Amino acid sequence: MAPELRRTATAVVVGALAVVFDTTIVSISLPTLVEELHAPVHVIQWVSTGYLLALGVAIPLVGWLQARLGGRRLWMAALLVFLGASVLCASAWDATSLIVFRVLQGLGGGIMLPLMATLVVQAAGGRNLGRVMATMSLPAVLGRILGPVLGGLILEVADWRWMFLVNVPFCTVGLVLAWRMLPADRPRTSRPPLDVVGLLLLSPAVAGMLVGLSRLAEDGGAGRSEVLLPLLGGVVLLVAFVGWAVRRGEAALVDVRLLRHRALLTSTTLLFLSGVALYGAMLVLPLFWQQARGVDVLGAGLLLAPQGVGTLLSRSVAGGLVDRIGARWVCLGGFAVVAAGTVPFALAGTSGRLPLLLAALVVRGVGLGAVTIPLMSTAYLGLDGHDVAHASVFTRIASQVGGAFGVAVLAVILAGSATPGTTDGFDGAFWWATAFAAAGVPLSVVLPSQRRRGGRPDAVQGSGELGGPEDPRARGVGHAGDPGLVRSVAQPNAQVAGREG
Repeated sequence: MAPELRRTATAVVVGALAVVFDTTIVSISLPTLVEELHAPVHVIQWVSTGYLLALGVAIPLVGWLQARLGGRRLWMAALLVFLGASVLCASAWDATSLIVFRVLQGLGGGIMLPLMATLVVQAAGGRNLGRVMATMSLPAVLGRILGPVLGGLILEVADWRWMFLVNVPFCTVGLVLAWRMLPADRPRTSRPPLDVVGLLLLSPAVAGMLVGLSRLAEDGGAGRSEVLLPLLGGVVLLVAFVGWAVRRGEAALVDVRLLRHRALLTSTTLLFLSGVALYGAMLVLPLFWQQARGVDVLGAGLLLAPQGVGTLLSRSVAGGLVDRIGARWVCLGGFAVVAAGTVPFALAGTSGRLPLLLAALVVRGVGLGAVTIPLMSTAYLGLDGHDVAHASVFTRIASQVGGAFGVAVLAVILAGSATPGTTDGFDGAFWWATAFAAAGVPLSVVLPSQRRRGGRPDAVQGSGELGGPEDPRARGVGHAGDPGLVRSVAQPNAQVAGREG
């Protein structure tokens, strides 16, 4: 890995750990918050719902903000917002104040997640994207291993406020590393205007779909107005945004014309499906351990760790394979392995052997690593450097909405049927999770392989645009798996910037 890329990856990975840990920890804390803050469940649910609303607002804005401010400034500003909001969350005096501070936290996190991918892909210059994505996946992997354990431990032995204070060291170190390691932004030669209409369509669309799906997961009823209004409203606004963006073209908040690229369209579709397979099961697995097996919160967190270990083991191998043979067969095998690793839980009952189930979790983790890394790598193939930020928005929205959809579907299956001490509802939920993963196998065939039929490599055109349209890297052409094909002009002090509209 080139020194500049290593510095960029280190800085953003450390900062992103705060967001990943926070999401994992807070997701298991809502029952505790109901008790500690003396608030009803429907109020405390807004601790998560408010965060989702903020994500929906922030994610579509990332490209425009980066074009206006530059990548380094925006990353540090978002990290500072997340740090301040975490401290405020820990200082919350009632449920209302906590919800407000969580919204602020979601604005910071919603900017950081897609911006992380943009900065690292641009710094890579289109080279070895499989290995690059393996590095970028580290926060999510560690979050799956340590997040449930750390969250369970905090809830067992400490005050709930420590769930948010644990973010402080990650944010502080992340800010220092970003200040020292991220290249300074170039002066802005142009400042693209904000697509206000696009923002008013896309942000509520994403927020509405996320909130509607989360309400469906909580209430278990698709006919409730709390579910239908935001969900259908979000879909209508999304359709309206697509029509608007097609007319606006390059001036749109997010350039939907990029979905004409087969690699981006297929990757985005499969990232939605992988979000369903990952996050849907992440709802069911803790409940399975606690309700069907009688394990406490900390024990459930420890029993989930093997899945993260499996992902940790597979990520580097998957990244190297993508760079050598392309994404198609790696992703196809990954979905098949995820499905195979889920089947033992569908057959387990209350007496399934623990070692077998733990081994199945490792297998699931290996498969998940072999799915997400090739999909994220492939999404950027064939794009000009200034289009990288648009692609990052597509991939992040697909993952978020897919995850919310998976949680909602499996929650509906479990609603009213999961009984403590039994596996009622769980077997069906796990079979559905298996089916979602298996559906990715045939769809993966559409992914591009390393070489096209005529032996021509898939192109990565300027995915390393760091200094704006005039940066020589924006003219580089090559294949992510063949660094020798990249014609890149390396600049020691290239800047993380560019048009990210």
